[in-house]
Amino acid sequence: MSPRRRPCVVSTVLLLALSAACTGASGSEAPPGAHGAKPGAAGVGDRLFPKMGNGGYDVTDYRLKLDYTRRSKHLKGTATITARATSALSSFHLDFAGLHVRKATVNGRTAETKRQGTELVLTPAADLPKGRAFTTTVVYDGKPKTIKDPDGSEEGWITTDDGAVGLGEPTGSMAWFPGNHHPSDKARYDITMTVPKGLSAVSNGELKQRRTNGSRTTFRWHSGEPMASYLATVAIGRFDVHKTTHGGLPQYVAVDPHLAGQSTKVPDQVGEVIDWENKTFGRYPFSSTGAIVDRLSGLGYALETQTKPYFPFAPDEILLVHELAHQWFGNSVTPRTWKDMWLNEGFATYAEWLWEEQHDGRSTDRTFRDFYDGTDDESDGIWDFPPADPPSAARVSDSPVYGRGAMVLHKLRRAVGDKAFFTIVRTWVKEHRHGNADTKQFIALSERISGKDLTKLYDVWLFGKDKPAKP
Repeated sequence: MSPRRRPCVVSTVLLLALSAACTGASGSEAPPGAHGAKPGAAGVGDRLFPKMGNGGYDVTDYRLKLDYTRRSKHLKGTATITARATSALSSFHLDFAGLHVRKATVNGRTAETKRQGTELVLTPAADLPKGRAFTTTVVYDGKPKTIKDPDGSEEGWITTDDGAVGLGEPTGSMAWFPGNHHPSDKARYDITMTVPKGLSAVSNGELKQRRTNGSRTTFRWHSGEPMASYLATVAIGRFDVHKTTHGGLPQYVAVDPHLAGQSTKVPDQVGEVIDWENKTFGRYPFSSTGAIVDRLSGLGYALETQTKPYFPFAPDEILLVHELAHQWFGNSVTPRTWKDMWLNEGFATYAEWLWEEQHDGRSTDRTFRDFYDGTDDESDGIWDFPPADPPSAARVSDSPVYGRGAMVLHKLRRAVGDKAFFTIVRTWVKEHRHGNADTKQFIALSERISGKDLTKLYDVWLFGKDKPAKP
């Protein structure tokens, strides 16, 4: 996300918890059934979101078939979810907010469903043994919800002037499809969206098919690399599409026609930024790239949706740098829990500092000093809490995670030298490509590669509660 446009994105209304790709914890003390099966957990124990995500299974694929009617704002959906049971299950949960469930099956047989707030509980006709792959299909419809966060920002399903957009960080994806909505359970996606003729539906990955039948047009998108559900999107509306290949990489940039004049440079800038970040961070992790430039100025933030960051206004160059850096930091290497968000936002913010330094702007040393002294426009509040320890879900995207997170990286760079620092960065994205990782792993890697004990540095800058003495 853009730090300058969204200081906080967490919905305390939906305190649902995320965690590693399903721990298999029991959801109740019910007696075990066949194969020792028990109910799966309604959450995976993430400290900031204790009831988000679900225990007992690991999703491998989502196939979403969606149909949206603009005038009635009605969404029809069929979600087909392929998963593997990580414990023997007599029932399991999906995160799902609102919308009406019309039918659900597990392995082709009708499953009993029950709603518990934002949890959809499914009881299959037969218990699921540990290790067994299974397929769940949920048919649903209704008017998807827009979720309002404590700071007034919105996520979930948001209506635009000419359509709608689905945005997911941190809890919004459950507003438009059921799933295991924790960043540690990444999966592949196929998203098929049918909309009124004349509108487009832009999503993650590559467009595999577009066909018109009467008054409706269907777009089929495929994401072959794993993706956390908060990074999934569908943007519906009128778009000017710029398709090209840059350095052998397919690029798809969709721009609202009303912003065409302000966005003429965006397709070229996307390619330029990707080239620079390739050299700086290592090989781009996905099979395509691009951007969505929509007209939704009241939203107030940009989002790093996978392969195509979403901008509700014409972005400037530095915002492109930030959101595209997330393709490495956050999208490919995804936090294991939400308290590790500084590994997303600290890196994306530091990418801005590096870009400025290498493009005739401030040096990173000067930017660091400006943040420390409080003279940078984005330095307000950076000492409120340690970047690796947000105090609550409502503050997981506050200033310390961004600005002080970047300061940690700069202190590391100065402590180990440029050669070791960029080796650490490139090794980090290579070793955890398309996976999940946490702060402890990053610290261990930095010490292994540098050969230094960095305990004091991290204790002061990453975990320290007070503003450090002037460096």
